[in-house]
Amino acid sequence: MTATDYSQMFAADGTVLRHPERPVPRYRPLRAWKNFRLLIQDKEDTSLVFKIFESLPSKSFMPRVAELALSQRGEELRRSEPRLPEILDDHAALRRTPKGSLAHAYCDFMESEGLTAAGLVAEAERLGRPKYPDLVQWFAERSRDTHDLFHVLTGYGRDALGEQCVLLFTHGQSPSHGHLLIGYAGAANIARMVKGSKAPVFGAVRQAHRTGTGAPQLIEQPIRELLARPLDEVRTALRIPEPSTYRECHRIWRAEGIDPYNLLASPATQQELAAA
Repeated sequence: MTATDYSQMFAADGTVLRHPERPVPRYRPLRAWKNFRLLIQDKEDTSLVFKIFESLPSKSFMPRVAELALSQRGEELRRSEPRLPEILDDHAALRRTPKGSLAHAYCDFMESEGLTAAGLVAEAERLGRPKYPDLVQWFAERSRDTHDLFHVLTGYGRDALGEQCVLLFTHGQSPSHGHLLIGYAGAANIARMVKGSKAPVFGAVRQAHRTGTGAPQLIEQPIRELLARPLDEVRTALRIPEPSTYRECHRIWRAEGIDPYNLLASPATQQELAAA
């Protein structure tokens, strides 16, 4: 099926799969590498992540959009959960679920990190990309809005290694060269920063990659229903095991005098870089 065929495909409610005016993304690896280098310098600038993904479009993206968005499951998700940020940012409602639920764990994570789903939306919208009334828009936004749920479900934190692990878990769920670039090149940069450490950095990201590949796709799940269920039950259902190698990296780093959440500020890391 050619790319132009997607503009002639429609959901039951008449929404077009791919709007005919939506630009065809260009593969621009040099632009992606430039933005990756900037991201290494400022990992909090999430706009750079979006630019990297834009520069490395996946050939499997449109088939995956069509498979979900045009299915009965996709139709139900669009009806019941048209936008996830409103659900995810309503912490009062989420806190009414039983203790130990995914919802409580999600609220704990977002509140401790000072994050909101709306904040991630704002980061994306600051890029000024046009929006189109098509199913691609719905799919892309749903993918974006589940990012922080991945952190909670997998147990990977927002430290440098945790972010690389989440990206490679995401690649297992939704393959793209952007995930591979940021995940593995980012892991290589971490290994360089902690040169001499015995922490199995690449073992951690490879484990995350395998977990993402083996887990059912979160984007296809009814998020509202998952949030109400016990966290351990959801992890079991989605085949997400304990992130053992990631936790081992943290244990080893702390024993070596390295702060996993601030690698460059750790005296042991500074000594290694100075000696390099």
